[in-house]
Amino acid sequence: MVDAKGRNMKCLTFFLMLPDSVKSKSSKSSKKGNASGSSKLPPVCYEIITLRSKKKKKMSAEIFPTKKPDRTNASYLSNLKQYHLNKSNGLQSFRLHIVHLFFPFRNSVMFNNELMADVHFVVGQPGRTQRLPGHRYVLAVGSSVFHAMFYGELAENKDEIHIPDVEPAAFLAMLKYIYCDEIDLTADTVLATLYAAKKYIVPHLARACVNFLETSLSAKNACVLLSQSCLFEEPELTQRCWEVIDAQAELALRSEGFCDIDSQTLESILQRETLNAKEIVVFEAALSWAEAECQRQELTSSTDNKRKVLGKAMYLIRIPTMALDDFANGAAQSGVLTLNETNDIFLWYTAAKKPELKFASQQRKGLTPQRCHRFQSCAYRSNQWRYRGRCDSIQFAVDKRVFIAGFGLYGSSCGSAEYSAKIELKRQGVLLGQNLNKYFSDGSSNTFPVWFEYPVQIEPDTFYTASVVLDGNELSYFGQEGMTEVQCGKVTFQFQCSSDSTNGTGVQGGQIPELIFYA
Repeated sequence: MVDAKGRNMKCLTFFLMLPDSVKSKSSKSSKKGNASGSSKLPPVCYEIITLRSKKKKKMSAEIFPTKKPDRTNASYLSNLKQYHLNKSNGLQSFRLHIVHLFFPFRNSVMFNNELMADVHFVVGQPGRTQRLPGHRYVLAVGSSVFHAMFYGELAENKDEIHIPDVEPAAFLAMLKYIYCDEIDLTADTVLATLYAAKKYIVPHLARACVNFLETSLSAKNACVLLSQSCLFEEPELTQRCWEVIDAQAELALRSEGFCDIDSQTLESILQRETLNAKEIVVFEAALSWAEAECQRQELTSSTDNKRKVLGKAMYLIRIPTMALDDFANGAAQSGVLTLNETNDIFLWYTAAKKPELKFASQQRKGLTPQRCHRFQSCAYRSNQWRYRGRCDSIQFAVDKRVFIAGFGLYGSSCGSAEYSAKIELKRQGVLLGQNLNKYFSDGSSNTFPVWFEYPVQIEPDTFYTASVVLDGNELSYFGQEGMTEVQCGKVTFQFQCSSDSTNGTGVQGGQIPELIFYA
């Protein structure tokens, strides 16, 4: 709201209906305001309430604020009032909306409070329970399940309700949202809170849990979250999990969380066509899962029991597609294959007439890498491009989550040559990935790929630094006519110069002509 001089006012005055018992005190003043007396509306009394706007603003980087944005500031309420005045109900609609806004502030005092509590919940498994107070009316307003529990046709008037399948911390987080309209999530409780939100049909809290999981998703927890997303029927989270598992398959398969998945999720991963991993890594991960499953079933971790708990999932491992050395030194000596299976697979590798196998024998397709080329042309001069241990670097950002698998680099401009390349990927100075590789240049102006050990996950709208230190022939090609923005499929890359670059590479020209990625 602004005053007559156009200055922002620090407070806002608005009107709320008072109870009928108070109306008589101002009936005279109401009649004076309507001299004709022709209006059919009864006299109304208003109370003036002043709300002061808060000076502190929340940062946009706060992805999961513990409190809702301030809805009591003058600008918000002024715009809200004007919106409702333009509607048919006018000021009455505005008053009702204001009452709705301030409802959570009144109920927050009763959160986890014994005062006037008319129900108690004993939450958690036996031996680890916690007794929590509740108020039927508040809970019924916040959850249709609680409404049916307390006021439905089959409602039971119990003073104490036992909930053994929900963790106390998760139940408290749900109550805090219902009472205070606040979302309080941590990595340790988010899955249990999602379960509670799903069970008691609190959709906004469930959506916040899914968003939290998506932003914290990595190769370390992707397999566990995949199994949970299928259980909770969250297709968007499931899709995000598959993106991470496909691109960073070897990291995901070697994570501790992989051993905690259920057998159905194991089978879905083992039969995945786009799994970007060596088959020996898939085989070793399946054995690790089998050992953990034996412990869960209280079985000895013998080779026979491992094979037993794997069941038909064993045949989803594409053992015949392994490199011969990997099979001979790994799978063939693991003990989980029968003697006939081992012999038949050896014949599959060597014999012209191959035996029939129960194992899948077709190579996985994996993911097809994409290349973002940032130069429109390349060139060479007799005195460039020199290296001598200096760093070529560029900064980039994307508008969608991708996985950087490596860089495409220029090579020698005067015949074939071998280069040693140390590549790095950083975010705000923190090293995310690096590798030391050699590549052979045939003297052409083509780019030559240099790979990270594992693809690096890149988040949108954040600048990352790609760097390389080359050692080799100093007469090499270099890029020119660089672009600050490149559209590559559905992903947009933006480039800017890096302060780490000490060898001349920038947006307009230099090395690192390509970023190789999965999307």
